[in-house]
Amino acid sequence: MYAAVLNSWPLLLGLGLLMIGNGLQLSLVGIRASLEGFPAAITGFVMSAYYLGFLFGSIITPKILANVGHVRVFAALASLASSAALIYVVFVDPIVWGMMRLVTGFAFAGLYIVCESWLNDAATNETRGQLLSVYMIIMMGGMAFGQVFLNVADPGGYSLFIFVSVLVSLALIPMALTANPAPNFTASTRLKLKELYKISPLGVVGMCAQGVIGGAFYGMAAVYGDNIGLSVAQISSFISVSIMGGVILQWPVGRFSDRFDRRLILMITTMLSGGAALLALYAGETGNFLLFLGAVGLFGGFSVPLYSLCIAYTNDYLEPDKMVAASSGLMFVNGVGAIFGPLIVGQLMSLIGSEVFFAWIAVAHIAIGLFAIYRMQMNRAMPMEDQGPFVAMPVRAGAAVATLNPETEEWVNDEPPAYSEGESGDEEDIEQTEIMDDGPALGTNNP
Repeated sequence: MYAAVLNSWPLLLGLGLLMIGNGLQLSLVGIRASLEGFPAAITGFVMSAYYLGFLFGSIITPKILANVGHVRVFAALASLASSAALIYVVFVDPIVWGMMRLVTGFAFAGLYIVCESWLNDAATNETRGQLLSVYMIIMMGGMAFGQVFLNVADPGGYSLFIFVSVLVSLALIPMALTANPAPNFTASTRLKLKELYKISPLGVVGMCAQGVIGGAFYGMAAVYGDNIGLSVAQISSFISVSIMGGVILQWPVGRFSDRFDRRLILMITTMLSGGAALLALYAGETGNFLLFLGAVGLFGGFSVPLYSLCIAYTNDYLEPDKMVAASSGLMFVNGVGAIFGPLIVGQLMSLIGSEVFFAWIAVAHIAIGLFAIYRMQMNRAMPMEDQGPFVAMPVRAGAAVATLNPETEEWVNDEPPAYSEGESGDEEDIEQTEIMDDGPALGTNNP
């Protein structure tokens, strides 16, 4: 593992700088929008544009990558993201900001695809899962660490936007100077939504709902914090805690899901996340910040693993040669859901008030739990010996991250039985699944 990480250090260093810049920009734009007097509904449109751009970037970038090459694409997209970060302070207008969020989402989708395909090429059968873990830690750790820099300067000025631009530009240096050969790139495919839903209704519904929730939370959390009177330091703290909670509890939740009915763990996890959201609502309204931090940490800890749980649960019903296509399809569904999250919550916050932020998130989590209970009544549990291992996946990653899963066809010799959760649960062969070869799937980063 250490040799693989050392060989990939330019890529991982560049990724870390990108994630710090992206994490800082995510909260900075939300806070600055509130300071500029943008209504929550308008800010919701601005923040959702990032996820829409991510969708376009996930589809278009692989076609460019195949013709231009990894280093050039990385340099072009990093320059695009760096430039976009400076436009916010030049034109303080929600339409312009929405366009810049669209551009930023497009650029980061492509940057993630470059990083993931490069890591995929560097991975071996022994180091694949370990590199995926390092990748996830750097992505989510960088996002969390980026929140710290909100305290370096006044969000009402221009210094932090310049700092974001500098961080993204610095990410170019290790990538441009790397001596590692660029890998060959093959675009991912994804299963049709109809076939994917037939295989695992819970996986599809859970991933879509998790996307809506994640997009709403990370898109509007800074706006919510500013509206309830939190300081910039408090906003940066609670967003960081939510991200790190997801990192810390990812593996314990996964271990439980390997030992029990994965639907049961998914149901319990989402209900606990909904309960933590209600506790955060109470703590925020009463001004108990320590309780608020604890509740937000639990919320992130139980909400973030839902992404990996849904992928693992769906993979339980698939042969290894279908896992990449299915995971890509699920990431696409998740990314589409993320587009609508800020739109919905922004409108509700404008109509009802800031308190609806965590209330709506709690209701959405409870709805997932109720659907999981419904699916448990419809089908019997899969035998434990037939479940595949839980693999922690970074939320809002690029489309190519599905190929890093050690369970996929290239890295697995023993094929699990293929039967559909949407059927009776008996070990029947599912019909040959049609695969869409229309570009990779969306897996947008958090944010």
